[in-house]
Amino acid sequence: MKGPGSEPRSGSRGLDAVLADLSVHVDGLRGEGLGRRLETPNGLDFSSNDYLALSNHPGLRRRIMDRLAEETAVGAPASRLLRGHLKVHEGLESRLADFKGTESALVYPSGWQANVGLLTALLGPGDRVLSDQLNHASLIDGLRLSRCRKVIFPHLDVEAVATELARPWTGRTFLVTESLFSMDGDLAPLERYADLCDAHGAALIVDDAHATGLWGERGSGWVEACDVVDRVLAIVSTGGKSLGVGGGFVAGSKTLIDYLVNVSRSFIFSTAVSPLTAYALESALEVLQAEPERRQRLHLNADRLRRQLRDAGMGSCPLLGRSRGPIVPVRIGGNDEAMEAARQVQADGFDVRAIRPPTVAEGTARLRISVHADHTDTQIDALARSVLAAVSEHRLMEVTV
Repeated sequence: MKGPGSEPRSGSRGLDAVLADLSVHVDGLRGEGLGRRLETPNGLDFSSNDYLALSNHPGLRRRIMDRLAEETAVGAPASRLLRGHLKVHEGLESRLADFKGTESALVYPSGWQANVGLLTALLGPGDRVLSDQLNHASLIDGLRLSRCRKVIFPHLDVEAVATELARPWTGRTFLVTESLFSMDGDLAPLERYADLCDAHGAALIVDDAHATGLWGERGSGWVEACDVVDRVLAIVSTGGKSLGVGGGFVAGSKTLIDYLVNVSRSFIFSTAVSPLTAYALESALEVLQAEPERRQRLHLNADRLRRQLRDAGMGSCPLLGRSRGPIVPVRIGGNDEAMEAARQVQADGFDVRAIRPPTVAEGTARLRISVHADHTDTQIDALARSVLAAVSEHRLMEVTV
């Protein structure tokens, strides 16, 4: 559907006309089964990205309160290049670099700003960028704003990447990908991408946001688990998923971070990350590294749910078969059908949401189930029964499998 204002209105009356356009647009979205509304959480959380269940961790809360008692500043007074650069930022960035195994790191107010700030600072019209078809919105927007030459390759298609990299190009070439894809729950073949980039003189950029905290000896993410940290130009991560708090950051060489401090507009022209957020991120890293059993439990929980769904006849579901880690997608297809299935699962006491276009492609609406480390076997088994009942009752099994 076209956005508001795509067709001029005759006799425009300024404010009233604009508001009328907006109302028509929202009504159109609702008519297509694509309307959204804000809802406060209700039911057992199988929806959020709080994979390690740190957001309500009592130890994390205590650590944050202890830091607040020791420090004086709660808010940041300015951007980092004015008076907003504090010792807590230096300490946090040093810890984040150690966590990711890089020389340096730079904190942004959000993962979105980290991606957009990185890509617009690095890329320009003379650059060619290979981007996975399913890369998420902040990567897409960063590439658009950079005005680079975008080459969208089919999802996880290594051969397509190899073919494109072999084509001659006079400028620089980059490969941009997520590590753990947020809607399908599958993982990028980072070793093979790194090999191709090395062979063709390209630079690899990885958004490790959804994998941070879940893989690797340090728990830093899929880049670490694939042993390609030293072969990646930039690793983007967030504190708002497994770390349970907020903020985002870019990790890489000292040269890269020095460059971003001087060029990245979403860093330069934003108020510094608040000390409160910095304390929370430091505390989350401490809990993560002190309790590695959390990520072990998470993977056991997610595998249990996938096994339950496969054993019940959903083994050939194309998304379920590729899913790894905490994200378990159940593709349904139609928007209204996905919403109805979600309503039934929610009625059983589980907060599971339907994901629809434009977040996913037309005809691939789905339930996106997010498993957490603190879910019990009993809860996971009950959720599996609820999902299967919703799929079966609405005769969606044929579409799903």
